[in-house]
Amino acid sequence: MNILQLVIGLIACVGFCILVNVPKKAIIPAAATGGIAWFVYQTAMTMGYSKAVAAFVATCIVTIVSDILSRKVKEAATVFIIPGILPLVPGSGMYYTMSAIIESDYSTAGAIGTETFFTAGSIALAILIVGSVLRLFTAVRKKIYWN
Repeated sequence: MNILQLVIGLIACVGFCILVNVPKKAIIPAAATGGIAWFVYQTAMTMGYSKAVAAFVATCIVTIVSDILSRKVKEAATVFIIPGILPLVPGSGMYYTMSAIIESDYSTAGAIGTETFFTAGSIALAILIVGSVLRLFTAVRKKIYWN
């Protein structure tokens, strides 16, 4: 079942890459990043982790893979990060939060909205943390090789 999830994530990201004009040489690697992200997310969810933790772990993987691919394909890391996190963005949570607010069901809106906020925050936090660690690692490595 998880392999099917990987393929579904990959196909969705190919469509997104074509839609936003990702360079042709980067479409397959960027879509593969999205497929990997969805696979890791679904695996973490089946292991019992919350949506926010699963999104954090998957985004950490996406950021690392995107950094590696940006060096290999010679494109900016954002070309791979944005399609990579696309399957993780809590769009349905935002929709259901707004739907509950419109229906005046504020307790449901608060519960879903909080979970959505934490999921989106964990995606942003993972990109920030991993990006900073990778930048620090690269700077230290350059410093060592220069001396």
